[in-house]
Amino acid sequence: MFIKLFLIALPVFFAIDMVWLGLVAKNFYKDQIGFLMTPNINWTAAIIFYLIFIAGLVLFVISPAMEKGSWIYAILFGALFGFVTYATYDLTNLATLKDWPLMVTIVDLIWGSVLAASVSAITYFIASKIEL
Repeated sequence: MFIKLFLIALPVFFAIDMVWLGLVAKNFYKDQIGFLMTPNINWTAAIIFYLIFIAGLVLFVISPAMEKGSWIYAILFGALFGFVTYATYDLTNLATLKDWPLMVTIVDLIWGSVLAASVSAITYFIASKIEL
């Protein structure tokens, strides 16, 4: 079950996050932290993040939501998982990096919550539809 849910969540997460990073918030991050951004993305690190994040989402949110038969659980605990994980990154940066913008932290905490809740709910509905 874990692998099947993971394989559903992976493209869902990737599609939603790429729309966010590539279209919606591209200029926001460039304006806010462009001075920190590399011109060459470290795809290995990015892929490792995606794999770990999605594994955690499936293990701690989506699988329990499926067991409970609750899309509400998927949304609420997905949002909480996204908030906690993105807070780890952003609040650490806010605490330790010179000139890290508070606005980036706020936007990222909201985005992490929305992203994880959306991926959890969509994965839940797809998995339910195909009767996993």
